Amino acid sequence: MKIAKNKLEIENYSPELLSKAAEIMTLEEDNLLLNLLVEAVAIIPLNTIEFGRLSTNNKGLKYLLFYTHEKEKFFATLEYEVFRYSTILAAKQVSDDAFKTFTNRLPSIEQTEDSIQVKNEFTTDIQKVIKELEPLIEFIDFITSLGTRGIPYDFDYVWDKSACGSKLIIEHIVSAPNSINSYQGIRAKVTLIEKDYKPAWVGLCSSEHHNFEAMSTAQTIIWVLSSTGYCFNSGKGSNYCQPFGDGAKVIVHLDMNKRTCAFTINGKKYPEVSGWNNLPSKLHPLVTLRYPGRYDIEFNLIIENN
Repeated sequence: MKIAKNKLEIENYSPELLSKAAEIMTLEEDNLLLNLLVEAVAIIPLNTIEFGRLSTNNKGLKYLLFYTHEKEKFFATLEYEVFRYSTILAAKQVSDDAFKTFTNRLPSIEQTEDSIQVKNEFTTDIQKVIKELEPLIEFIDFITSLGTRGIPYDFDYVWDKSACGSKLIIEHIVSAPNSINSYQGIRAKVTLIEKDYKPAWVGLCSSEHHNFEAMSTAQTIIWVLSSTGYCFNSGKGSNYCQPFGDGAKVIVHLDMNKRTCAFTINGKKYPEVSGWNNLPSKLHPLVTLRYPGRYDIEFNLIIENN
């Protein structure tokens, strides 16, 4: 099943496959393949999926909305865009005239931000469109129209391509090709998971840090935990935890009130790093890697009010 998921992410046939599955499975059926397809489609912004890739009778879209409605699942589309896409898809099933009318009458979020003039068009098929839309209405949240259902999903928010080593391969998983012999870095913005062990670092860098081509523990504006179990800053290292390796899950805990940092490794939370008690006011999560190092990333933003 893991192989199948990777293929979905690479070739991106998931909308069509979800539509096919929707034709033969009931809405209430708890099916592993169906859940996998829903998860693959949910992280694709709906406004990038051409009308027609999801089933023309709305079953594919209905499955997607049903399985993600009021659930803590990753989802990449604002709720207004869910309503817009659903309405336009319903209109497309009614007539070309209705499709054109609703496409013009319902601008995307980007169009509203650009102050694009909305055309005042009318269609006689509005009741037919409403009838087509009815099976989807209960799975659309009109209260949070400018929010996102579940857990917001945005790869551009995960890895910062403007602050990274030039040779790193940056996709959902960031990896280092075998042409990299020295450590290169990349800024991240959420919790990190390390895979495919090679001594590497997880930690923080200040906003002033711009050199990601040749990382060094001697740098003064990075604060990192090595997979050897040592913490480093300004060339000074201290033993912090047991070494960790392939598949380790590392969480960075940053306390901006105390300007301190601690780490959790594989579910065990360690104390604040000694000496890291005056961190800058603006920081970014940082990872470094060299071949064959690879990182995956997980959303885990927790805001505590003390």
